Amino acid sequence: MTTLGEYTSEEIISQPGAWSQALEATTSLGGAIRSLWLNNPGKTILFTGCGSTYYLSLAAASLFTEITGYLARAVPAGELYLYPESNYPVGKSTLLVAISRSGSTSETIAAVKRFKDYKKGPVLAITNYDDSTLANICDLSICIPAGQERSVAQTRSFTSMYIAVTALMVRIADRNDLFQAMSALPGMGEGLISLSHSQARSLGERLDIDRFYFLGSGSRYGLACETNLKMKEMTRTHSEPFHFLEFRHGPMSMVGEQAAVIGLRSTMNSHHEQAVLDEMASLGGNVFCLAESGADLNFNSSLPEEIRNVLYLPPLQLMAFYRSLAKGLNPDSPHNLDAVVHLDL
Repeated sequence: MTTLGEYTSEEIISQPGAWSQALEATTSLGGAIRSLWLNNPGKTILFTGCGSTYYLSLAAASLFTEITGYLARAVPAGELYLYPESNYPVGKSTLLVAISRSGSTSETIAAVKRFKDYKKGPVLAITNYDDSTLANICDLSICIPAGQERSVAQTRSFTSMYIAVTALMVRIADRNDLFQAMSALPGMGEGLISLSHSQARSLGERLDIDRFYFLGSGSRYGLACETNLKMKEMTRTHSEPFHFLEFRHGPMSMVGEQAAVIGLRSTMNSHHEQAVLDEMASLGGNVFCLAESGADLNFNSSLPEEIRNVLYLPPLQLMAFYRSLAKGLNPDSPHNLDAVVHLDL
């Protein structure tokens, strides 16, 4: 017999160990990663995945452009498979980064095979299973077995693969300073998880709140999408993600005493983003902000903004976890969901 949420709880708490393994994997493959990029004359890149890993791809594409200066796109694997002519860059060799926890998601495998059939360029896999179909059909694989999970909703797997994809682009940009700074993340993650339990539980257990809005801009928008998905999966609560300034254009009409507005606030644009949160608070919304400093939950990491985004995730995973328990649900086994989606493609 297991208690409700036993697996999810352990996976959230233990995830910094998987971050360490993700950094080790990218250290060992650093030369191969950079060569794959340098030998790709088109200098274009696509990130793809499904569900959580599509949201990871959104975050990665924005961050890749920020760190390297090269434009990047994120496309759901199902769309990449069904509509290649709409999504392949014309006349350019492209590096495809395919992200999948299991390495066996049907759409992702089909998209990679079609991409290779079209001879569009090399493919790099990021997964938690080194013996998976995806790892075996790609030119290079970054595998993080420590990110494997028994629960359905991705927590430890997502952050471990996000660490890997961040390290990937730091390697491509030849930013050894950023890569060395990333070594501090596992220790900071442990401290943050311990620190954030009380606040995450307090807000998560507020059953008078019936809707959640997650705001994130730039490379944090994909993370806002992911934390929104965790709230949907684990708690069956109405939840939506938005860019900060976009939230003013209609969605703010839903804000009131029964709404929570969660801000993944940056440092670069903190003034504009905080103004949105202040306005939502004035409308009666329950506002909760995460940031490096000056927020409801502070990271106090002293790390460059480009590499610390993973720190937003564990507290919000915990919030969804505690809300699931408060509603009498089992976060290990969300309604209608399986850990891996298998389709006949």
